[in-house]
Amino acid sequence: METKTAKILDGKTLAEKIQKELTAQIIEVQAKIGRPPGLAVLMVGDNPASAAYVRNKEKSCAKVGIASFGKHFPQETSQKELEDVIAALNQDEQVDGILVQLPLPEHLDAVQLLHQIEPDKDADGLHPVNLGRLVRGEKGLRSCTPAGVMRLLAEYEISLRGKQAVVVGRSILVGKPMALMLLEADATVTIAHSRSQDLKSITQNADILVAAAGLPGLITADMVKPGAVVVDVGINRVTDANGKSRLVGDINFASIADVAEYITPVPGGIGPMTVALLLQNTVTSYLQTAKESGALDVK
Repeated sequence: METKTAKILDGKTLAEKIQKELTAQIIEVQAKIGRPPGLAVLMVGDNPASAAYVRNKEKSCAKVGIASFGKHFPQETSQKELEDVIAALNQDEQVDGILVQLPLPEHLDAVQLLHQIEPDKDADGLHPVNLGRLVRGEKGLRSCTPAGVMRLLAEYEISLRGKQAVVVGRSILVGKPMALMLLEADATVTIAHSRSQDLKSITQNADILVAAAGLPGLITADMVKPGAVVVDVGINRVTDANGKSRLVGDINFASIADVAEYITPVPGGIGPMTVALLLQNTVTSYLQTAKESGALDVK
């Protein structure tokens, strides 16, 4: 039997295209309102992975013309100090987006901090108000990773209407909003997870399979329907016998590439899209503020 290799859904290239579009938008609007969009990324402690993510976000901001108001706090920073900083950023007219980099040190309540962010400045799209808007199908800032998945599927003109979609993972960060966005696009959606009984029988029915469980190699080729679209949201660092570490997703890429019609790589798939949609959310908030202030004509 002849095997064919799946087409790659190239998030890296699309993210660059989105960044170019945002750059052009910012140049045009900044000339009218006299300031660039601003994003504040708050990081606490010295988690090396978080530090790398924050650097990457700040670099991406600089590339498109978004001002960074990032703040790096020592490990022992208190809940009250952070809440005061967020309150000040909510009032700061230079700041359009606020993001708390997770994970936080154990003594801090991440959920409570997220609740302090003004919903229209919630660059991560995770405030209960924004999640509520998603449930109701209203306009609002959307969770970056699932929004990035939807944008990537749209770019490749992959139809979702009436399709069977399975999301493996139920986090508030990806799984739940992902399922809601697929539902909004008229897919029939099943949410599964690592404790689902007979996961294979569920995933084998998926025309669109989104793996977002955070478990390396969870999805194998025998779990995938031939011709499916497979989106890998997992980012897991694994170390081989020689002590070399590398990034892998939640799927067994090599074997699934022979079964699926489309597939996302790790790295280079959904990761760059998440950052691009974070920038997009910041610019969306910026444009909204400009319109409300009357500095920008509402189109």
